[in-house]
Amino acid sequence: MRVRPYTAEDEERWDRLCKQSVAASFLHHRRFLAHHGDRFIDRSLVLVDGDRWLGVLPAALSPSDPRLVESHPGLTYGGFVHDGALRGERAIEALQLVIEHYSNLGFERLRYKPLPHIYHRLPAQDDLYALFRAGAQRTRCNLASCIDLAHSPGLNERRRRGLAKANKAGLHYDSGIKYAPALWLVLEQNLLDKYGSSPTHTVDQILDLAQRFPENINFEVAMDGADVVAGCVVFVVGAVRHLQYIASSEAGQAQSALDGLFNALIQRSRTEGARYFDFGTSNEEHGRVLIESLYRFKSEFGGGGVAYECYELDLAIRS
Repeated sequence: MRVRPYTAEDEERWDRLCKQSVAASFLHHRRFLAHHGDRFIDRSLVLVDGDRWLGVLPAALSPSDPRLVESHPGLTYGGFVHDGALRGERAIEALQLVIEHYSNLGFERLRYKPLPHIYHRLPAQDDLYALFRAGAQRTRCNLASCIDLAHSPGLNERRRRGLAKANKAGLHYDSGIKYAPALWLVLEQNLLDKYGSSPTHTVDQILDLAQRFPENINFEVAMDGADVVAGCVVFVVGAVRHLQYIASSEAGQAQSALDGLFNALIQRSRTEGARYFDFGTSNEEHGRVLIESLYRFKSEFGGGGVAYECYELDLAIRS
C-alpha cells in the first residue's frame, strides 16, 4: 500500500469509489467539494495497491492554521472513503501512511472527522480503532437527535399537540427547488433575529449545490395558503434523511408549522424505505454547550442521540 496526492485526473474514479463505498455520502464527492472553489487548499489523498484504489481521504488545509490539515474543513465530516478494503490492520496501516505523508510535508496536526455510523451501508468504524491505536485525542463531540424509523416510540404528547395545532391551521406541505428563495427569506430573518448572523450558504450557493445533486438535496416547506411559513433542507444520503437549515416564521411558530412538516417528512421517509431521520446537531462552542431546548424539541419526535465526533493527531512528534 502507498499513498499519493489527489490530482484533477482522479475525479471520475474518486466519485465512482464514493458511490461504491461502505461509508460515504454525496458530500465526499469531488462535485460537492468543488463548490467551495478556491476557499480551501486541497490536500486530499489516494491510497493505492498497484493499480487498485483501496481508499481516498478528502482533506484540505485549515483556513485558520496552515500547520493543520483537516478531513475536511468544508464538510460536517470527512474520513476515509473505501469499498471495504480498509478494515482491521489495513485501516491501521492506511492511517500510518497518511500520518507519515503529512508529517513529511511539515504539517503539525491532523484533524479527522469520521462519518457517523448512521451513514454506513455496512459497519465500518475501523478508522476509529486506527485513530485509537495512533494515539488520537477526541477534541470535539456534537450531539444530534436521530430517529431510527424502524424502532421509534413516535411523537410525545407535546409534539402531538403541536401536530394537532398545525392540522387545525390547515397547513399543507410541499417540496421543490422553487421554494428555495422563499425559505431563505424565512431562514435569514430567523438567524438575524436570534443570533445576528446569516446562513452559511447564500441562496445562490445552496441552489448551485441542489443543481449539482438534484437527487440528494430537497427543499421542504410548510405553507399557509401561498405563503411559506416554515421549512428545511433535507439531504438524502442512502438510508438517511438529514435536516439542514430548519426555519419557521413568526406565523409558522404560532401555527406549530414545524410539527406538521416534520411529521409529514417522517412518514414519507418511512414510505421511501429510509432507516434514519437525522435532525442534526444542537451544539455551540465545538460541542461543549448543548442547546437543551432545541435538542429536547427534536428528540420529542421519537429520536435518540448520535455523536458527530472530531479527533486530532499530533504529527510534529512523528517527524
